[in-house]
Amino acid sequence: MNINVYTEATPNPATMKFIVNKLLINGSVDYATKESAESSTFAKELYKFSFVNGVFFASNFVTVTKTEGTDWADIEPILKEFVKGAVESELTVKAEEHVEVDFEGTDTEIKIQQILNDYVRPAVEQDGGAITYKSFDEGIVTVELRGSCSGCPSSTVTLKAGIENLLKRMVPGVTEVVSEAY
Repeated sequence: MNINVYTEATPNPATMKFIVNKLLINGSVDYATKESAESSTFAKELYKFSFVNGVFFASNFVTVTKTEGTDWADIEPILKEFVKGAVESELTVKAEEHVEVDFEGTDTEIKIQQILNDYVRPAVEQDGGAITYKSFDEGIVTVELRGSCSGCPSSTVTLKAGIENLLKRMVPGVTEVVSEAY
């Protein structure tokens, strides 16, 4: 299979999506630090570049966060070539494990998790990020934003105008959605 790589800007100016024509992982995994990347040959190799400050994988793309002061024009071609070679060499994204989507909690919590999984997750992944349900307490849904969503200037708007409005409409009792720092 001939591997093609193309890039897409994300709402976060510090991150870029490198999209390939092959499935890299079912689900998503965030290697926010060099130390967290030990189980991933692919991420570990990316962190060898001094300008890489974060790595996030989902379905058919890897989102790379660059260090401050680095220009995308300088590093984008280098990263594109690296991603192409890594996919062709079949570097591992993460150690294999079978994960089934299994929602837990009260009926309300399960409904919130289902909506986040079915409606919100695909949209957030399109922007190179991920969302994880953390808790529901006294009307407040707590989520964790990762990948390009972590530190993104527009993530507050996404959270409040998008996710919060959706959950308020679809789940009685939801009054607010907040993001827990990752």
